[in-house]
Amino acid sequence: MTILERERRGRVEILRLNRPEARNAMSPELSLAMEAALDDIETDRDVWTVVITGTGPIFCAGADLKVVAQGRGLDINAPNGGFGGLVQRDFPKPIIAAVNGPALAGGFELVLACDLVVAAEDATFGLPETKRGLLAGAGGPIRLAKRVALAIALEIVMTGDQIPAARALELGLVNRIVPSDKVVDEAVALAERINENSPTAVRLGRRLVKDAADLTEAQGWARTNELARELFKSGDAIEGAIAFAEKRQPTWADPPS
Repeated sequence: MTILERERRGRVEILRLNRPEARNAMSPELSLAMEAALDDIETDRDVWTVVITGTGPIFCAGADLKVVAQGRGLDINAPNGGFGGLVQRDFPKPIIAAVNGPALAGGFELVLACDLVVAAEDATFGLPETKRGLLAGAGGPIRLAKRVALAIALEIVMTGDQIPAARALELGLVNRIVPSDKVVDEAVALAERINENSPTAVRLGRRLVKDAADLTEAQGWARTNELARELFKSGDAIEGAIAFAEKRQPTWADPPS
């Protein structure tokens, strides 16, 4: 059985965690498979966006505790991207999590490493590591502290309790909620909406949003000007204006490798 399934829909690549017998828990082998797939996708000019989901009713239950119990927990981290080959990686293309069920511990941290989230109505999210004497070490506390109010981040980390999809939507951790059988299709539809735009503009705009959280206003303006100059070099800004005037669809330049 392939532990990571890949599917291509147009310019969208779907990565499906496929260890349903283990609640799609992350093993060293699955992390390496994810990292290899992302390496491949990063240099593939035909893929503009990525969707990550799970097989069956679970998105990802986190680290494989059988591996952790053997004292090999750190082996689950891939060499470059860490947990799932992603959480410590500066991946250049938009990634959407299609959360088909519970996303817990490292599974929630994998979701937090994605740009956008489409969740099933029955999806739940949580960092239960404290219940098992562990530290959420795949970026969850770091990202939550930047995404939600401090008291909320502390409650999620310290109690280890799960939150339902509706609460995650209220907190801004989820973009939309759909029936479970629609979650992947909705994530792909969202990816296709993004793919209608200039891939260079999308990536640079995404970069600016991510950078802005750690910049002063003056630094933010400097970064904006830097990225705007880079965008104009691609020709897409001019092509977009001409296409608008000519009432046609723009022909975007090849995205950066």
